[in-house]
Amino acid sequence: MTELVRRAQAGDSDAFAALYRAHVGKVHALCLRLAGDAHDAADLTQDVFIRAWESLGSFRGESALGTWLHRLAVNAFLGTRRASGRRERRVVSVAEPGIHERGGETVSPGTKLDLEWAIAKLPDGARMVFVLHDIEGYQHGEIAEMTGIASGTSKAQLFRARRLLREALE
Repeated sequence: MTELVRRAQAGDSDAFAALYRAHVGKVHALCLRLAGDAHDAADLTQDVFIRAWESLGSFRGESALGTWLHRLAVNAFLGTRRASGRRERRVVSVAEPGIHERGGETVSPGTKLDLEWAIAKLPDGARMVFVLHDIEGYQHGEIAEMTGIASGTSKAQLFRARRLLREALE
C-alpha cells in the first residue's frame, strides 16, 4: 500500500485529494460509459469518491487502489440502476415492453463515427453488459453475479449491443 493511501486512511484530506486527482479521470470515464449520460456520470463519480472516503479504512491493499475504485464505481452504478428500476416499475406498466428502449433517433453522418456517442445510445442493459465485458474485461459469469442477471442474458445483451453498435457506426 502506498504512503499516500496510508495517509488518506489516517484522515489526511490532502492525501485523499491527491488520490482523487490521480484517479478521477478513469473513474469518470467508466461512469460515463456505464451511465451513458454526462450528468449522471458526474453524479456517479462524486458518489464513488464519497464512498471511497467513507470506506477507505476497509481498503487492505490486496489490489491496486484503482481496481478498488473501479469496483466501487461498478457497484455504485448497479445500486443506482436497481433503485431507478424499482421506481420505474412502480410508475411504468410492464405491459409496454418497448417503453424502456431508447427511441429511434436519427443520426447525422458525422456523429456515426463517435463510438462514445453510440455506446451512450445503447439501451441500458445492453450498454452495461457491453461496457463491463468488452471494455472492462469482465466475464459473463462475473457480470451475472454483479448484476443479478443470468449468464445467458449477459451474452444476449452483449450480442444485441454489438449489433446495435455496428448498425450505428455503419
